[in-house]
Amino acid sequence: MSIIYKIDVLQELKNKGFSTYKLRKDKIFGEATLQQFRTGEIVSVACLEKLCAMLECQPGDILQYIGESEDTSK
Repeated sequence: MSIIYKIDVLQELKNKGFSTYKLRKDKIFGEATLQQFRTGEIVSVACLEKLCAMLECQPGDILQYIGESEDTSK
């Protein structure tokens, strides 16, 4: 994988007052998206936009590009 999360997305959301229960109950993110955050899968651009708004940050604060020469662990 070339793009990874720099932060623990769910922990950062929790720090802002958004528990996984609240995210599901208020239909902010669905269970499939929450699972993608848990497993490190990159979500859609629409979800990233929502995430950036909620965390008051830029995509570069959340994501990091790992070049192939750096990605030797996989």
